[in-house]
Amino acid sequence: MPFAAKTENSTHRRSLTALPACARASFLISTLVAAASPAAAQQFVDQTSTRFPVQSEYSNQCTLVDLDGDGDQDIVFANGQGYSSLGALLKPRMYINSGAGVFADQTDARAAGITGCFRGVEAGDVDRDGDWDLLLAQDFNRRPLLLINDGTGVFSDQTVARMPNIAMGSARGQFGDVDNDGDLDIVLCNSGTNRFATTGRPRLFLNDGTGVFTDAPTTQFPTTALAQQMDIIFGDFDNDLDLDLHIGTRASGTGSSQLWKNDGAGNFTRITPFVTDASCYSYDFGDLDGDGDLDLIGVNAGASNAELLLRNNAAGESWTNISSQITPNPTSDDNDSKFIDYDNDGDLDLVIAALGGPDRMYRNNGAGVFAQVTGVLPTLSDSSLDIKAGDLDGDGKPDLVTAQGESGQFQNRIYMNTGPADTKAPTIKLVEQVPSRTAGPFVVRTEVFDGVTSDRGYDDDGVFLVYAAAGGKPQTIEMAWSGNSLWRGVIPAQDPCTTVEYFVRARDVSGNESTSPVKSFVTAGSCGVVGDLNGDGVVNAADLAILLNAWGGGGAADLDGDGTVDAADMAVLLNNFG
Repeated sequence: MPFAAKTENSTHRRSLTALPACARASFLISTLVAAASPAAAQQFVDQTSTRFPVQSEYSNQCTLVDLDGDGDQDIVFANGQGYSSLGALLKPRMYINSGAGVFADQTDARAAGITGCFRGVEAGDVDRDGDWDLLLAQDFNRRPLLLINDGTGVFSDQTVARMPNIAMGSARGQFGDVDNDGDLDIVLCNSGTNRFATTGRPRLFLNDGTGVFTDAPTTQFPTTALAQQMDIIFGDFDNDLDLDLHIGTRASGTGSSQLWKNDGAGNFTRITPFVTDASCYSYDFGDLDGDGDLDLIGVNAGASNAELLLRNNAAGESWTNISSQITPNPTSDDNDSKFIDYDNDGDLDLVIAALGGPDRMYRNNGAGVFAQVTGVLPTLSDSSLDIKAGDLDGDGKPDLVTAQGESGQFQNRIYMNTGPADTKAPTIKLVEQVPSRTAGPFVVRTEVFDGVTSDRGYDDDGVFLVYAAAGGKPQTIEMAWSGNSLWRGVIPAQDPCTTVEYFVRARDVSGNESTSPVKSFVTAGSCGVVGDLNGDGVVNAADLAILLNAWGGGGAADLDGDGTVDAADMAVLLNNFG
């Protein structure tokens, strides 16, 4: 049977019957309540009171991540009291999922004694031990914290042992393998003494492979002081399978947001000119028009605090302002956005987290033109600073979580999706081609997208590298998340002159699966071609040079076996040339 990409319908998601009895009951009750309620016509239903603890803390950002390895999405909130001056230090709240989308506050059991002024939280496996660690960005001249997971979702603060001793006014941090060495590095906003300052520069911390970080030299990330940095995000905007970088600021003119291109080895060069923006709080990458490259939205970054929509024209070298394609595009105080295919039609729609007004949903017509839809989201006016999308109860539908801060009741909210389930398979946009005649191991990177975007890629249930050597039995390797929408796997070294075929399989949490086309390469070594003296699979000038260098002697260049490298051997080589 020939080697082929085979689609499977199996899934690792737990079924409802696998949940504890109390969790099943909670799930069924909440589903019945949503179906019986007059608000059932509304697609995203506010179920905060039945699924979330009551709390009143200043939350700046959140992330959805499986902290305890039980297969469902937990939630971590970055809490930090104070807007322009430091307030009381708060705990980073950890809400653990029952499996049915009902959450319990287990902060004290899982992050004992940890407090700070946290503006951002992201997850990444920094020590490659198979669980999610956490990065907490801090404001008001405090060090970012690195919390290491023990494998069960209990965290210890290992900042002192693992991170550079640099205090920051930081609003965000991100994980990503910038240099393709297999481990996760860190980038952080850093405005100076606080996130509104003007004297700090963003930082790149490099992982040594064990989760210990050093500050990258300015020759590698040559940034200077940049005012009021609000956001930082990775994205492969030039489609070369490495992580480029965008830094968003509240400043304007020469201090506005910046775009940085990665050379593949973690050396960044700024793209200039770039679009001038102002008052930005958040940026997100997404392919808005289905043309295969990443576009950008900047919340509050446009004229008079409207949203700024940018179309990628030429591998990130030029961008067009298409903000008029958002209707309406009000001059309101918005703080975050996410792309979510809420109507399951295969394109990225847009949800906006508003401060002081209702959050808003916009439907994409498939070409990157967005029109607001009403009746989909609750019309609650609160102080949303962040929004995340993900399937919280395992029903195949992306739900929404908002983080509340600055004003109001500070009650973070959960909106459960009663609309269509996700039936669209992930898109495997790129798969790295391994060059032939190279020595292993063989690195393969891939870029995968789906109907929900976040700083940690799509809502996945695994990305796998499948390979077969010399027509043998296929082998499967789980690829490691490498930042934003990139995954990385390594095919082990093989025998010389072996043909290796491979493809990528990607699955989302709804059980939808896709496979890439099959690629192949031939490993290094002599494949029996007479005259191929350097083993690159072809007889060429390099082999002729080797023969001439051995002229009059013996060895491998003695192609006719008469003991001397001479004109007869050259004739053999030239007969096989090319």
